[in-house]
Amino acid sequence: MTRRFRAGRRWWGRAASVTAVDDLDLALEEGEIFGLVGASGSGKSTLARCFVGLLEPTLGEVRWRGEAIAGWPASRRRRYARDAQLMYQDTATSLNPRLTVGESLREPLDVHAAGTKQERDETVVALLAMVGLDPALARRKPGELSGGQRQRVVLARAMALSPSLLIADEPVSSLDRTTQAQVVDLLLDLRARRHLTCLLILHDLHLVQRTCSRVGVMCQGRLVEVGRTDAVFEAPAHRHTQQLLAARLWPDPDRAAHAPPFAPGPPIAPEEVRRPLVSVGPDHLAAVG
Repeated sequence: MTRRFRAGRRWWGRAASVTAVDDLDLALEEGEIFGLVGASGSGKSTLARCFVGLLEPTLGEVRWRGEAIAGWPASRRRRYARDAQLMYQDTATSLNPRLTVGESLREPLDVHAAGTKQERDETVVALLAMVGLDPALARRKPGELSGGQRQRVVLARAMALSPSLLIADEPVSSLDRTTQAQVVDLLLDLRARRHLTCLLILHDLHLVQRTCSRVGVMCQGRLVEVGRTDAVFEAPAHRHTQQLLAARLWPDPDRAAHAPPFAPGPPIAPEEVRRPLVSVGPDHLAAVG
């Protein structure tokens, strides 16, 4: 799949374009938690928006359970909108500041006419309880909540229609360590209880190692390494993966003191990311050779 954006028209010729996702092929296994990592601007968020149908690929297609979603009739796209939900990175802008928490949670239920009015009210209460929040918060506005509370509300809203696929774009990046752990534990619990398939876009590699069964590494819009998390972390094959792991911060002071100093190498050249993925170990592929 490829996704390009126009970058403005030059007066002397054709419009320039920026390739955000470049010939990327990724399949998620049902029920897994897949981690997607990479430097800022590598195309992770664009890929997420293509997955849920908010952006159309320039080339290629997105398939859901074997079917290409492009060309589906409106009714089928509407069902897919219930099956695949996206949690946005910025909780401050994910919720309408003029709506109460209860109104924000009711909105997807109202749009999809999920049950009667009374059943929707009951669902709002159940959603707040599911994410460990007091139902009384339904009367508050997002600006009256803490960052951790807003993140839980955003998660509850994404779960309102009982999706099968949850894509979380940096779901804990703006939270402190304690709140991060609480939200991650909540995500893991929901995944286990509802058999969710999760795609987590993260910068925190320690969090990826703790939560994800498989991980993919993006660079310059392409997937340069993918495999079991333990295999990728123990034997990173691509130079970009090696750089990311070398630059990670260690929360444990003792481990941080013994970690080798980070020495950034030369920038990743385009030819390093355009190589085909080849097997470098069991369930481990990388763009090397």
